[in-house]
Amino acid sequence: MRGFAAFARKEVLEIVRTWRLWVLPGIVLFFALTGPLMARFTPEILRAVASDQLGQFTLPDPTYADAYTGWIKNLSQIVLFALIIVYGGIVSSERRSGTAVLVLTKPVSRGAFILAKATVHSAFLAVLVVAGTLVTWGGTAIVFGEAPGGALWSASLAWLVFGILFVALMTLLSVVISPTAGAAGAGLGAYALVSIAALWTPLGTYSPAALTGVPTSLALGKSVETFWPVCTALLLAATLVALAVAAFRRQEL
Repeated sequence: MRGFAAFARKEVLEIVRTWRLWVLPGIVLFFALTGPLMARFTPEILRAVASDQLGQFTLPDPTYADAYTGWIKNLSQIVLFALIIVYGGIVSSERRSGTAVLVLTKPVSRGAFILAKATVHSAFLAVLVVAGTLVTWGGTAIVFGEAPGGALWSASLAWLVFGILFVALMTLLSVVISPTAGAAGAGLGAYALVSIAALWTPLGTYSPAALTGVPTSLALGKSVETFWPVCTALLLAATLVALAVAAFRRQEL
């Protein structure tokens, strides 16, 4: 893995200097800031706007759990979709631009090139999720007057494992599928398949597919199985990165 540190520094600089710095953080920060407010005032807005249509139906009073589940829902949908699209060209874009050829003509490892990408961008995602969770936690405490930390943090960290799995998947897809749109489409298709797989109880309990629903349950304070979904997701992520390394080594630049 010669050159890992140099490649890692390169990835950090690219994150800071390019549009990637603004897309995912901007989306995460927006939902972290607005989520508690939306959870608090949406029922009141609905009552004011659609009181006649509601009839005898009474909307429940919002609680901090609504803010928590809203945060996880946004992570699981919009943020994950943005991640898939942004990382559709994480490797292929550098091959097309010639950057990969330039850096890999030096005596450095192709494996380090791929591993640095997967590692740095997983760490980047972790920073975003932690920062967004802190903002959501503080905003929920201000808006609702209470914000137990355990449910929110356990839910966010469970989703983070799922997000890291998709960083690994997109790294592999970007190696084997050159068009960015093609890799992103395959990533979205993979998410759909995982969501369907979660409907089968064994997969929905012990496999990474369980992480499509586990974070929401944790946000609601429910006791659910997390050990096996987290372990299998991390194992699968490592396997996907290893496959990406193997595939990249066999490709012509």
